Amino acid sequence: MKVSEILKVKGDILYTVTPETPIAEAVNTMAERDIGSLVVMEYGELVGMLTFREVMKTLYTNKGSIGDETVRKHMDDHPITITPDTDINEVRRLMLERHARYVPVVNAKTLMGVISFYDVAKAVFEAQSFENKMLKAYIRDWPAEGDE
Repeated sequence: MKVSEILKVKGDILYTVTPETPIAEAVNTMAERDIGSLVVMEYGELVGMLTFREVMKTLYTNKGSIGDETVRKHMDDHPITITPDTDINEVRRLMLERHARYVPVVNAKTLMGVISFYDVAKAVFEAQSFENKMLKAYIRDWPAEGDE
């Protein structure tokens, strides 16, 4: 299974901010939209990711206050990226190795979407459920000995 298949099912809604967006505004967007990440774009290019991990680090550093700085100070400015052709097993490996819950999908510098750990888990579960049903149907239809 490829990342492009997950993106087709997931849809194309994508939330972005600029590095100069106030961190409080970005956090409000995440809370209002019930999303765990924002892609940080500057001049049409991906420059970072802001996830709940960075928000929690900010709260910890500021002793419980979100502060009045910009996203640039708190974003992950070197997020891992994948392409639409990346195999889902490679995505799983990357996410586990890097402890990444959200991974931007980029095709020739064009942002295509974001794949979350949830998206990957759901896709794998659905694929395995389909295979399981097919195997059970095959076993049920197995010819009895002597029916050949």
